[in-house]
Amino acid sequence: MSTARTAFVSGGTGGIGSAIALTLAERGHDVAFTYRNNKDAAEQLSEQIRAHGVRAHSYPLDLTDESSINAAVRDAVSDLGGLTTLVHAAGPHVPMTHLSRVTPAFFTEQLNQEAAAFFTLVHTALPALRASSGSVVAVTTAATDRFPVRDGLSAGTKGAVEQLVRGFAAEEGRYGVRFNAVGPGMLTDGMAERLINSAELDQGALDVTMSRIPLKRFGSATDIAEAVCFLASDAAGFISGQKLNVDGGYTV
Repeated sequence: MSTARTAFVSGGTGGIGSAIALTLAERGHDVAFTYRNNKDAAEQLSEQIRAHGVRAHSYPLDLTDESSINAAVRDAVSDLGGLTTLVHAAGPHVPMTHLSRVTPAFFTEQLNQEAAAFFTLVHTALPALRASSGSVVAVTTAATDRFPVRDGLSAGTKGAVEQLVRGFAAEEGRYGVRFNAVGPGMLTDGMAERLINSAELDQGALDVTMSRIPLKRFGSATDIAEAVCFLASDAAGFISGQKLNVDGGYTV
């Protein structure tokens, strides 16, 4: 397999995922990414990636379907000629609600689309990652370290992803494969943007959140992309099993 810089980004057409895909492309990675159902957005992102002089491939992905996940990863590895970086930035919409109002069935659905999907992605990609001594970065949430009320559905399911990151880091280090996570705080785009637009996060909640951020501003998808690309780079070659919160100091 080729050891050229190649990356697979799940959730590539999302606010955070697209920023990650483009930043990786800027830094010389051929990029394969997934999208849920917006093929036009995927084609537009592919054009932006190719503008950096690298290759781009896109694949539809259903996080609830193991065969869909397997196919996307295997096609990406084949099209790219190998894999050096896997970034998991895909996930379901997570409503802001009290845990007491979440049904067991809905919790299981969310857990499957978060932790089970991440596990399947990694499981399928491991042979290629071992061959390249590659790296994996999962985008989770800062809420696993400082819990905001009504965010338990996100923190609970993404917390499972973080534990898988630690477990894989401990077991796959012998093959030179690194695993880390990035925990976004409050952003102006991505999931936070959808919650604001849907009024699930009202002005009162935003004011409270801002009061708890030492830097007194919200972040952006670019902030997350920079952290992800650092952890995926050779500069972070001795970092594994860690989580980097990008939250303006929210978790201090």
